[in-house]
Amino acid sequence: MRHHPEPEATPDGPAYQGRLLDRVDEPVVDQGAPFDVRTLITRRGMLAVLGIGVGAAALAACTPEGASTATTGSASTSDGEIPEETAGPYPGDGSNGPDVLEESGIVRSDIRSSIDGGATAVGVPLVFTLALADMLNDDAPFEGLAVYVWHCDAQGGYSMYSEGLEDETYLRGVQVTGADGTVTFTSIYPGCYTGRWPHIHFEVYPDTSSIADSSTAIATSQLAFPQDACELVYADDRYSGSAQNLAGVSLATDNVFGDDGGALQLATLTGDPAAGYTATLPVRIDTSTAAGAGMMSGGGGMPGGGPSGQPPR
Repeated sequence: MRHHPEPEATPDGPAYQGRLLDRVDEPVVDQGAPFDVRTLITRRGMLAVLGIGVGAAALAACTPEGASTATTGSASTSDGEIPEETAGPYPGDGSNGPDVLEESGIVRSDIRSSIDGGATAVGVPLVFTLALADMLNDDAPFEGLAVYVWHCDAQGGYSMYSEGLEDETYLRGVQVTGADGTVTFTSIYPGCYTGRWPHIHFEVYPDTSSIADSSTAIATSQLAFPQDACELVYADDRYSGSAQNLAGVSLATDNVFGDDGGALQLATLTGDPAAGYTATLPVRIDTSTAAGAGMMSGGGGMPGGGPSGQPPR
């Protein structure tokens, strides 16, 4: 049975952890992302007072213990803006039905479990950091952006969409960039399903109030994983079928990364399958260019098949 938090009565109205509810007639879990963001901003302010960088604190807390310092892959440091890519058929952002961004609890760094206490995704540990830079401001760290990430589980299934996972919300979450321009998530290494190279989706919103409308995203892209790390991870029994699927695709033939082999989207990894991996990716954003808002272009694929492959049931 899933347990939901109860609000407290205050002179100003119902509240939870000191925050007045935006929707007084609805449960805490249905307050929405802006409600959660206010707590994140408050906690960030406290860390600043203590002299602790938010990105550094999150990364230190979430890096898998005993991870190897070996590095694989190489995130590009060239001058290109992060490529605009499709959000695909499983965004869960309200653009095609399911909308996890309306749920309280979506603002979180650990995305392995469903928001309301449902299932927890299992697999090789992964901590990944996106470092956002403002190209119009000499690549200064881009502060105050809301970043929504999502990806498939070890078997290639997407929460909210795949058969048997319609009521789950794992492997989805939102973080807001601090002064260092980074967001960090604790997750698992994604599986590989037919027709697509292993990847993580992300959408970038200009501020916290914009996240309720997916069309306001200023960037939509995907993070790619190096082949050598994928081959090691997919030897794990929890990733049955991924090794075979990986053998049938490459960065050069993938319909998303194939234009340039993922030159600006290939993460740098450290670690190993036993201890887990840490991934980093620089994300340079030029707000003077038009964003595609995650439109189904470039072979986004649709449920039931299509160019980008269908996650296994």
